[in-house]
Amino acid sequence: MNAPEVTLQSVTGVDVRLKIAGAGSRSFAFVIDWHIRLVLALAWFFGGSFLYYGTMTFADVMPSAAYAFLVPIPAAAIYLLYHPVLEIAMHGRTPGKRIAGVRLVTREGDVPSFGALLVRNIFRLIDSLPAAYLVGLVSVIFTSQHVRIGDLAGGTLLVLDDTHKDTAFDAFGNAQENGLTPQAAELVHELLERWKGLEEDTRRRLACSLIARLDGTVTEGTLMEESTPDLHARLQRMLVVRDP
Repeated sequence: MNAPEVTLQSVTGVDVRLKIAGAGSRSFAFVIDWHIRLVLALAWFFGGSFLYYGTMTFADVMPSAAYAFLVPIPAAAIYLLYHPVLEIAMHGRTPGKRIAGVRLVTREGDVPSFGALLVRNIFRLIDSLPAAYLVGLVSVIFTSQHVRIGDLAGGTLLVLDDTHKDTAFDAFGNAQENGLTPQAAELVHELLERWKGLEEDTRRRLACSLIARLDGTVTEGTLMEESTPDLHARLQRMLVVRDP
């Protein structure tokens, strides 16, 4: 059975299809991440305990308040905050998601915001009930877009990550220097790629519309007065492409 897809419309009128990850890919990513965060938390606990007490035998040691703040609490924080911190830092990914070939996106196909990822992870408390993420797993299996409760609350989707076509999230990672989101950078790049194949009126209309949307200092009416080469040059200046 083919994986369900979500279809997004780009500014050039060409639909972009993202394949939604199913329960198998999602579970695979989670298991990898679970092992990573468990190893990190245990490494901090045992390593910190050894450095603090100078021994690996803790049975006869009386824990102190300082020890609790330096060892068990940070170890618990590593385990509990692994997903929200890394998903925010890695723009919807974790090491497990990378290995499993999946990533999080919004329902518009963009990188999820800090708020969306935070809400998604808060709802892990519900998805994990009553044990072994049973609520979340049932939701993933029986919803058309394979989403858990956290995804519904945060407005996110877990999609298969095609690294060869992922220009929106990787190829233009430095576009923020010009005030562009990765998705906006992809739209500019897509229009430039199709520039020569578009009719004169179409390329001018699309260029004016896109530039006006991304640059609040100009309007479509003002841009229509510019020449086609000037519009093309504007689009090129908007991109800051990462060196290969």
